[in-house]
Amino acid sequence: MTESEKNKLFESFSARTHVLGRICNAATLILLVGAPFVIGAYLGAMPSLTATARAFLAVGLVWMISGVVEYLIYTPMLGSGGSYLAFITGNLVNLKIPCAVTSRDIAGTKTGTAENEIVSTLSIATSSLVTILVIAIGVALLIPLQPVLRSPVLQPAFEQVVPALFGALAYKYFRGNLGIALPPLIMISILFCLIPALSSATSFMILPCGALAIGLAYWQFRREEASGDKTERKA
Repeated sequence: MTESEKNKLFESFSARTHVLGRICNAATLILLVGAPFVIGAYLGAMPSLTATARAFLAVGLVWMISGVVEYLIYTPMLGSGGSYLAFITGNLVNLKIPCAVTSRDIAGTKTGTAENEIVSTLSIATSSLVTILVIAIGVALLIPLQPVLRSPVLQPAFEQVVPALFGALAYKYFRGNLGIALPPLIMISILFCLIPALSSATSFMILPCGALAIGLAYWQFRREEASGDKTERKA
């Protein structure tokens, strides 16, 4: 297959992906927003629209910022197909992003290429199917496993699952470039120690940490570029 044929095939794939992704996203949004109102109407327990609007303004505005930031950060990494799947199925940070990054490393593809688009879409689709299967098995075994899950011996372990999970995931990314990863980590740790209330506003803290990481990466890039220019002049 020639390069021109590959480009045409990818363009066709990308166009169909966008059409299907927009349809599925719209359907998901309608179902998520509409389900509570349909259930309320059917049971005769329709909530007050005024109270619903107030509750949304109290919580939704915070997550609106997080949603925009996540879209800007994750979409270039995942591509169009992977982004549609990931934002519909959720669990981006702890499942979809690690799957996509690991698959990209194994396949040796680069962000922004057609190959990475395919690899990302396949990895996130596989992750979504495995997640659904595991959840289905977990729901089926929920009652038989309740004595084990409620065991006082295991409770301390369950309380450390989230820190252990995110700590392991963070290390994978941090070790790749400690010069960029450590300053935001140190800054956010100091802020949380000085102002503990900030721990409840992690969505907002993505902005300064992300800005610092981007600034450090740009500074490092410019420094390496300048160093390369000096080397060429000496040669």
